[in-house]
Amino acid sequence: MIDIRNIGITFAQGTPDENIALHDINLSVQRGDFITVVGSNGAGKTTLFNVLAGNLLPTTGSITMKDAGSTIDITLQKEFRRARYIGRIFQSPLLGTAGKMSLEDNLMIASYKGCKQLKINLNKRKRDEFKTQLAELGMGLEDRLADNVELLSGGQRQALSLLMATMSHPALLLLDEHTAALDPANAAIVMGLTTRFAKERALTVMMITHNMRHAIETGNRLLMMDSGEIVFDIGTEEKAKLLPEDLVTRFKELKRREIVSDGMLLQ
Repeated sequence: MIDIRNIGITFAQGTPDENIALHDINLSVQRGDFITVVGSNGAGKTTLFNVLAGNLLPTTGSITMKDAGSTIDITLQKEFRRARYIGRIFQSPLLGTAGKMSLEDNLMIASYKGCKQLKINLNKRKRDEFKTQLAELGMGLEDRLADNVELLSGGQRQALSLLMATMSHPALLLLDEHTAALDPANAAIVMGLTTRFAKERALTVMMITHNMRHAIETGNRLLMMDSGEIVFDIGTEEKAKLLPEDLVTRFKELKRREIVSDGMLLQ
């Protein structure tokens, strides 16, 4: 569905501060893939997501996307245009929603993204639809449509962000450590909703995580990045046999240095 070819990002090119953030990335994302992405800080994971989302334009390479049988070159397409079919959730629960607006207003904004109409009316039918969708989160938010989002907990806001990002059935959903800022109980709830929505809505997902257990147990593919490169890409059968310790061993064999702290192995 998405084909990434020879993508490179170089910051401050031609200066003493030149930094190669991505180097010759090649990746094909198939429709329905759920790809977990791991790597140490500075490995290039978020930079890759920024390129996919259109926040950064690559220095070299191309990105193409298949849509309705046609292949579209989106390499230089602006972020606001890609936002129509690429959803993204960040680590901070504050970034995916508008805190000073009500739940129903936030959901209205998300509804516009997936709607071809010029105007959507917030009527009883629409409110009932929002209540049904919020009830899926299992957090009692269906009774709080008029409340401002800033009154919600971090876990509730991140669950709402997930619902909003998936309402329009994006072609690709990017999850940038979206449970890392949550307490263990809320992280488990949001991860459960993530896997459920991905399956029920047939989403294509890429998820950055520092939680080795999540990386191994979630999805059908696992990428490991280091120094702006993809050092390995494994599929379902091989991934199912891995333990967190195996990932560290594999990385040491490939790059001859540490990837994660001991704390990451305990998650």
